[in-house]
Amino acid sequence: MTDAETTPGTPLPRVLCNTESLLSDDSTPAGALWRLAESGRQLDANLIRIPPQGRIDTHTEPDLDVLLLVVAGDGTLGPAADPQTTLAPGTLVWLPHGSERSLVAGSSGLSYVTVHRRRPGMQIRTRPST
Repeated sequence: MTDAETTPGTPLPRVLCNTESLLSDDSTPAGALWRLAESGRQLDANLIRIPPQGRIDTHTEPDLDVLLLVVAGDGTLGPAADPQTTLAPGTLVWLPHGSERSLVAGSSGLSYVTVHRRRPGMQIRTRPST
């Protein structure tokens, strides 16, 4: 077997998107510009855009650690009343589960990628008999 050959059914690395091309269109609305959707994945990832001076209010993620990588724009991270950290392209932030956080975009907006363990899908279970 050569390096180019693989075992049938073996997953292969692949390019999923080009974030620069997704961010180059200023008319793209705020919110999720891209989501990891491949079947069998163990991670979730999103490319998020916040418009200039936009914000994501203070919230807490109780279950998952999140990595946040700023890919364009600028802003601040912290509780809404007291921003703590300046964000710029290339800034990589660890948001531990249970931590309180908010994001405020600067004058050029803020675009970032988040990555975290995939949440299990919702399951409908039967009620235990009493």
